This record gives sequence, structure tokens and C-alpha cells, in this order.
Amino acid sequence: MNKSAQIFINPSILNANFDDLENEISKVAAVSDFLHLDIMDNKFVPNFTFAFERAVEIIKISKLPVDAHLMIENPDSIAPRYAHAGCASVTFHYEAAKSVGQTINDIRSNGAKVGIAIKPGTDFSKVEDFIADIDMLVVMTVEPGFGGQAFMSQQMPKVRQAREWINSLNGAKPILQVDGGISEITIEEAAESGANCFVAGSAVYKSNNPVATIEKLRELAKARFF
Repeated sequence: MNKSAQIFINPSILNANFDDLENEISKVAAVSDFLHLDIMDNKFVPNFTFAFERAVEIIKISKLPVDAHLMIENPDSIAPRYAHAGCASVTFHYEAAKSVGQTINDIRSNGAKVGIAIKPGTDFSKVEDFIADIDMLVVMTVEPGFGGQAFMSQQMPKVRQAREWINSLNGAKPILQVDGGISEITIEEAAESGANCFVAGSAVYKSNNPVATIEKLRELAKARFF
């Protein structure tokens, strides 16, 4: 991997104004890669964000391709619906899926790229056999459920392990995303550990200048990604 590898900055609307999402998305559309849409069901995680119907509305108004991050129970049957609804990418949690391989296939057959996310307590070894079959691995650097949490530096060995595995693959290599606590302070450590995709919520939407913040995050990551 080298400095010319693509860096992705995906703003999360978890900390945006839910009453004016079309404008909130438009603010960052010109400088972002994907819109990170957090779907929480108040079961898999202790918070609720959007019902499926509301998520579909957001997908339709978004000027950015949408990556839906499903923090929900039983994603096996629900994840393909998000793909069919127009998401560019659908990410589900390894810990919640009953049939990981089948869910990967079902998302892809409905027209979306596939991501698997793992919580801080889940070892990379649990998902390593699926890495060649997905488009993105998401290493959570907070406990999923709420925005604004502190970045878990102790997850960086897992990120480095994942990067080594990804780099060993022949052919296309999945994106390695970190999600949680990403800011101008923490993104360098994450990029240096091997991540090339970054979810930024609070850092972007609590900034006085979201566009400048995203541009700065990208610059910092590019300088440190190996």
C-alpha cells in the first residue's frame, strides 16, 4: 500500500440536524465520499435512529452515495432491503448475523457493496475468513450506539492486523474503515495503523466549517496512511 491509495471520508449524520437532513447532507456533499447512515433499533444497541421508511427517504434525498451501517438485530433479512432501496453499500454487524455468508450474498445480489462491522470486543479472527468476499471491513473504535464518544486507541492493533490480512489478499482489496471518535486529533493514528476510510460525525457536524474539517481530515489521513 502506498501514499497514492484512496482515502475515504464519510460523514455520519448521527450528529446532524435530523429536521433538516437534506440541507445537512448538501453541506458536505462536494467534499465527501459517502454518506454514513447509522441505523439503530434500540435492541442491538441502546439507541434508535431511523425506521426503514425514513431511511429510504434519506437515501432518496442524499446527494452522496449512502453506506447504511445497520446496528440492528437480525440483519440477515433486513440488510438486502437497504440494498434494494438504493444504498451504494450496506454494512451489517458480524455479531448480529445468523448467516454471515448468506447475508453477504443477499446484499450483493440486491445491487449494493457489502461491509461487515465488528464491535470493540470482537476479535478480527472471527471475520478473517470473510474478508475476501466483502468490500469493506469496519472496525468500531467506540461501542456502537451513540455519537460523540472517545476514540479507543486500544483498537489499533486490530486495525493493523486487519490491514496485514487485507494486504496479503490477491486481487481487489476491501476498504478498511474505522468508525467512532474520529477527529483531527485521532485520524492520524488510525491512518498510520492502516485504515483508509473514516467515519466522522461529531467532528464534522459540530464544526463551524464542516467542509474545511473534512478537507483537513483527508489531508491528515493521506499524510499518515502507509
